[in-house]
Amino acid sequence: MSIEANRPVDEIMRQWPATIRVFLDYQMRCVGCPIGCFHTVEDACREHGADRVKFLADLRAAAAKAPVPAVEA
Repeated sequence: MSIEANRPVDEIMRQWPATIRVFLDYQMRCVGCPIGCFHTVEDACREHGADRVKFLADLRAAAAKAPVPAVEA
């Protein structure tokens, strides 16, 4: 799965915890927000006046830099 504008912000933060810092850097207090499971990245950008293209690029960059969790056998 990839980070797209139509994905809920809560889902993105759960799957890629490193993206939480990006939300905070953009002054988005989506972490723990009760509507985070309903709001998409598109919604959050519109609500907070953020450039969607740049925000998505920053989310993807943060997710790409994050270490991949080890899978236990």
